[in-house]
Amino acid sequence: MRAGVRLGVDVGSVRVGIAVCDPEGTLATPVETLRRGPGDLDALIRMVDERAAVEVVVGLPTTLAGREGTASRAIQAYAEELAARVMVPVRLVDERLSTVAAARHLRASGVDSRRGRSVIDQAAAVIILQGALDAERRSGTAPGRVVAAQPAPPENGTGTDETRTTGATEEAYE
Repeated sequence: MRAGVRLGVDVGSVRVGIAVCDPEGTLATPVETLRRGPGDLDALIRMVDERAAVEVVVGLPTTLAGREGTASRAIQAYAEELAARVMVPVRLVDERLSTVAAARHLRASGVDSRRGRSVIDQAAAVIILQGALDAERRSGTAPGRVVAAQPAPPENGTGTDETRTTGATEEAYE
C-alpha cells in the first residue's frame, strides 16, 4: 500500500463531494461539499495543497454494463482540467452506484435525503475513496487509470499552452 493522503472526489452537476484519507491510506472520511461552478476547482486545488495530498481519486460514473456515457465524459473533462492544475496524479475509478449507496446508508442512519444532499455527496466521495484504498490494499496496485493532463487553452492568444511542470510519469506512481 502506497503511503500518503489522498482526496476522493464525487463530481456531480450541482455539487462536488470531497473525502480524504489518513496518511497510511487506511480510512476515508468526509471533508466538504463544494458548489459546482466558478471557483470549485480552485477550492479543490487548495485542499490538495493544504493536505499535501499525493493523489486525487475521482469517481467515474459508468453504466451497470461498465460503459461510459455522457456523464462520464463530463467527469473526465473535469478530471483532465484538475490534472492540468495540480502536481499530483489524478485517477479515475469506477464509482458505479456510489451515490445510491451513500443515500441508502444515510437514510438508514436517519438522515433525510432531501435535506442531506451535501452530506450524500461527501458520503459518495468517501465510498469512492475507500473503495480505491481497499482495492489497492487487496491487489497491491493503484486502482483505476491516471488522467492525462490536458494543456490549458492559451489565454493571451500567443498559441502557447500551459501544462503541469512536474516531470513525474505514471509509472512513478504505480
